[in-house]
Amino acid sequence: MTITENIAAQRSAAIYSEKIFPREVRGRFQSLRSICVYLLLGAYYLLPWVQWGERQAVLFDLPARKFHIFMLTFWPQDFYLLSLLLIMAGIALFFFTAIAGRVWCGYACPQTVWTEIFIWMERWVEGSRAQQIKLASSPWTFNKLRKRIIKQVLWVSFALLTGLTFVGYFMPIRQLLLDAATFELAGWSLFWVLFYSFATYGNAGFLREQVCKYMCPYARFQSAMFDRDTLIVAYDQNRGEPRSRGKKRKQTAAAPKGDCVDCGLCVQVCPTGIDIREGLQYECIACAACIDVCNNVMDSVAQPRDLIRYSTEAVDSGQQSRLPQLLLRPRVLTYAVILMALIAAFGSALLLRATMQVDVLRDRNTFYRMTSQGIVENTFQIRIMNKSQIEQRYHIAIHELTGASVSWSSPHKNIASAAVAPGEIGDLIATVSIPADRLNSRAQKISFMISETLGPRPTSIAEESRFWGPTPQADGGTR
Repeated sequence: MTITENIAAQRSAAIYSEKIFPREVRGRFQSLRSICVYLLLGAYYLLPWVQWGERQAVLFDLPARKFHIFMLTFWPQDFYLLSLLLIMAGIALFFFTAIAGRVWCGYACPQTVWTEIFIWMERWVEGSRAQQIKLASSPWTFNKLRKRIIKQVLWVSFALLTGLTFVGYFMPIRQLLLDAATFELAGWSLFWVLFYSFATYGNAGFLREQVCKYMCPYARFQSAMFDRDTLIVAYDQNRGEPRSRGKKRKQTAAAPKGDCVDCGLCVQVCPTGIDIREGLQYECIACAACIDVCNNVMDSVAQPRDLIRYSTEAVDSGQQSRLPQLLLRPRVLTYAVILMALIAAFGSALLLRATMQVDVLRDRNTFYRMTSQGIVENTFQIRIMNKSQIEQRYHIAIHELTGASVSWSSPHKNIASAAVAPGEIGDLIATVSIPADRLNSRAQKISFMISETLGPRPTSIAEESRFWGPTPQADGGTR
């Protein structure tokens, strides 16, 4: 069978079964991909179960508007840090793409990682690629039905586990799992569990390579980040052509022939079903499966490895390429400088982030109260947000209003004196009093100075407001 016939058979099988059956292959790059799958999925499924003190280590608590990541607690006011983090991720993707092509797609993309797991389960139930194709084209029997049911049960179970874990990043996973086990999941929790389960099943089990080929925008604009020194998966045509196989290869022993034995295995192992020998294509996700299988074939026919290899366009055109040439390029250096600047900005913003936030709110229902002793009173609510990781005590003082006194109370009982638990908000009611004859105007500036008393780097924040009273008279009285 010629390579053309082999490709036609591959496409015919794919069309008949409505999907591609990638062949299993072993090699150093596939071992590396397996390690990435274990590490990434292990982190994804285990991280919500890690405890940090009395709370979940990673928890995006939307109702409380608090985002816990180990020792750090972020508030909505820290959204700029998330923006910096997303920009850093984008620049890092450009940086690594300029150096090593679509290495993200081949090794770390969630679509690739979850699809790999679904393929492993399918092989475990249905067998090798040849057995899967045979099963797909065979009539329905009890054995076929049994295998399909087992596969679907595994897929659906794994998808549900993925959905539960994802929602477990937004609500305590232990309570979530208990609610799921007792069929007491609330409406929105149930909706999002099913939504992400369906998304996982649809993308990794049903669509698979179609996501990479037709839905992912990265495949479309990746060429803008490539240049002649970007690492790509490439077939060495000068060495491999002309191709020949089997009897034809022996019959033409005297004729020039390349090292490619035209086995077609590089097509069969490709998860997107392309032929890498036709040149670089946007469907290639740089998984290097074709490199591993071709090296195995070269070993079996006693030929040098790397007929298919990671290379660059410059090397393929005959130029010598060295590691400094790959890294010290204007494009790569630009991305590196921008990325380092963003990392420095993110780290500085994180280290210099204020450990508290204060809001001072006047009682707008009553501008002021006048007592029988001629004392003017204003009421203020002081809200202190403790953004540190320790219980903090605060010293509160009044400035800008000479002769004033203050009394404190806590309406919500979540603040004792002036102590606030880590990651919590404490409320104090401050009643400020001053004799009416000490007022110089109807509205005077008052400043509340809130200072931390604990921790290695105590900070202070001043919040201004207005103290209202009666209009002073020229003779010193009020009205």
